[in-house]
Amino acid sequence: MNDIAQLALENLGSPLILSFVLGLAAALARSDLSVPEAAAKALSIYLLFAIGFKGGVAVAAHGIAGGLLFSLLAGALLSAVLPFLAFALLRVMTKLDTLNAAAVAGHYGSISIVTFVAATSVLESQGIGSEGYMVAVAAIMEAPAILSALWLVSRGSGDKRMDATLWREILLNGSIVLLVGAFLIGWATGADGLSEIEPFIVAPFKGVLCLFLLDMGLVAGRGLLRSRDLINGGLVAFGLAMPIIGSLAGLAVAALLGLSPGGAMLLMTLSASASYIAVPAAMRVALPEADPGIYLTLSLGITFPFNLTLGIPLYLALSQALIG
Repeated sequence: MNDIAQLALENLGSPLILSFVLGLAAALARSDLSVPEAAAKALSIYLLFAIGFKGGVAVAAHGIAGGLLFSLLAGALLSAVLPFLAFALLRVMTKLDTLNAAAVAGHYGSISIVTFVAATSVLESQGIGSEGYMVAVAAIMEAPAILSALWLVSRGSGDKRMDATLWREILLNGSIVLLVGAFLIGWATGADGLSEIEPFIVAPFKGVLCLFLLDMGLVAGRGLLRSRDLINGGLVAFGLAMPIIGSLAGLAVAALLGLSPGGAMLLMTLSASASYIAVPAAMRVALPEADPGIYLTLSLGITFPFNLTLGIPLYLALSQALIG
């Protein structure tokens, strides 16, 4: 327990977390501080490319481990199953209708790539290795949760909500395309490719992440202000409880797969995180009646800060204690 507290305190004092806190505090104080939309988009493109590329290089260096396919399958299964757990929990803890409960549940089966990036940064700072292909697992966990959410809505209604537009939104989502594409480039070019762009892809990474988290703090804070009347105690409790449930599911799967403590921590983080990019985009197409003030505030305003500050240190401590 002391190790968890110590790591949490270290994490809270890191430039990454403090950047997020700065943005959150500025938004709650109604400051006019802002990150231009084009700049925020550029920061997200950089982060997705960097993490995908480095993951591909790691796989190229160590080869395709036997556990890669099993890990991909397990990630897809986790993404598909977790929304059902989230939906059941929401129906017990809140008064959300089926439509909004399903929309929220879909976010909690998919993943937050920025939370994943923050977790990899913590591993690097602690000198802990992990399986390089976990970035591919992150990519495959984006979409299955969306399908599960749509099934929850359409069961018994006859409305399948699966037209060509939605399939395109899911399969060609920009974050998925960029992450997978960068992974393949890193895999194809290997260490030689990394050495060519290392000054761009490695050294600036944490600084860019600080700026991105500053923007995320601003977005989360303003979302909380706008939606404060929609988010009651039950929803807040769900936003804090579901990451723990998801992380434990990820830990159980990691143990079955035989992942390293670092790989287990990353799978726990993926299972605990909630999407605020890919799934909201799909929900706008598939479930336009669902209230984004609820699902975005929960994923970005409640679960995201929890994972950044307390969740990641907890997941690392648990993975080291039970798998290390």
